[in-house]
Amino acid sequence: MTSRHDFRTVSSEDLHVGRVVALRIDEVEMPGGGTAKREIVEHMGAVAVVAVDDAGEVVLIHQYRHALGRHLWELPAGLLDHDGEEPVVGARRELAEEVGLDAARWDTLVDVAASPGFTDEVVRVFLARDLSEVDRDVQGEEEADLEIHRFGIDEAVRMVFSGEIVNASAVAGLIAAREVLEGRAEPRQSDAPFRDKPTRFAARKG
Repeated sequence: MTSRHDFRTVSSEDLHVGRVVALRIDEVEMPGGGTAKREIVEHMGAVAVVAVDDAGEVVLIHQYRHALGRHLWELPAGLLDHDGEEPVVGARRELAEEVGLDAARWDTLVDVAASPGFTDEVVRVFLARDLSEVDRDVQGEEEADLEIHRFGIDEAVRMVFSGEIVNASAVAGLIAAREVLEGRAEPRQSDAPFRDKPTRFAARKG
């Protein structure tokens, strides 16, 4: 078998380093012998939570997303705060902050590469069960605006296929959660290895 080309980066230039993302241009060795430039958006990585109550309903939020210019149906989610934070710890924090819930049972559903052609953002989606209410600590104006609703898992999946839910981690997480809940798939442990967890932007932030 012929060995695969390793796409070595020969140079890298930072164009922007912001609070949430960085943008760099890498010059990469290509298989034909030349090089090509690749624009890469670095990201902290994120977590999202399919929180299912005892009645089989899933918690969704309706939140404004400026990039699309409208409110979207999404899962409770948020950025990993720093490079050393365990994803399930971040997920538990976001579930409490956004919807005022905690969970006694956590499993890993899926890892979602948002758009690997240009960004290293990967979202780990958890399944949270055995829910309990906790105090909700609203963290900013966007979270103050969001609305919280519960839907049956079948209704939530219907919303995926009707185009009402377009957020990538919500689409993948809801479909995966129904497979698990109906016994057709097994989730991973909450601390399963996270191979593609972004690290470069977190390292910049120190």
